[in-house]
Amino acid sequence: MRLRLAASILALSFAVQAPAFAQQDDGPVVTARDAGESVDALKAREAIAYETPLPRGAPTADYPLVAWCAALVEGHIALGRTLTTADDLDRDIIRLGGLEAADFRDALRAGQARQTPATLAAARTAEADAAAKWAPLMSQDDERARSEAFGLFFGLPGRCEHAARRVRENITTPPTTLQQAGLDEVGQPVAN
Repeated sequence: MRLRLAASILALSFAVQAPAFAQQDDGPVVTARDAGESVDALKAREAIAYETPLPRGAPTADYPLVAWCAALVEGHIALGRTLTTADDLDRDIIRLGGLEAADFRDALRAGQARQTPATLAAARTAEADAAAKWAPLMSQDDERARSEAFGLFFGLPGRCEHAARRVRENITTPPTTLQQAGLDEVGQPVAN
């Protein structure tokens, strides 16, 4: 019981908003922007994502954050692959996670040459810290505990998606603020 509770607490510590995705029938996962999202909608989502506090221990700089996000997704995938009782939904979550992790890794590769040695070191540390969160769960002999932890991972901060885009596209200006996006402090449109 204590082990299951610990696994649940760890999984719940990851419980934050998940990025918005649209699924294609036979292709990869695409962000809502790629699926026809307007520039204003993207700016609004970015503003909300950067206004939303990150989980404890998450880096705030974009490049290390993307490394942290990639490692969390990869850990979740690895945990899912240990399950002998995985069903179609679990396998689809693993597949979609793989696409998300690949997107983060592509962004990291695209932005790597532009990073300082200190930023690269911070990214390696963030990645190792995120990967270490999965180690206690991966070492569990009890498959039920691993399955429960796999099922309780609720996703990543929405900022991961935006940080990856910003790194990939070499966006160095500050993220859009709520005010710039025409939103109030709770993310609702400001009345004119």
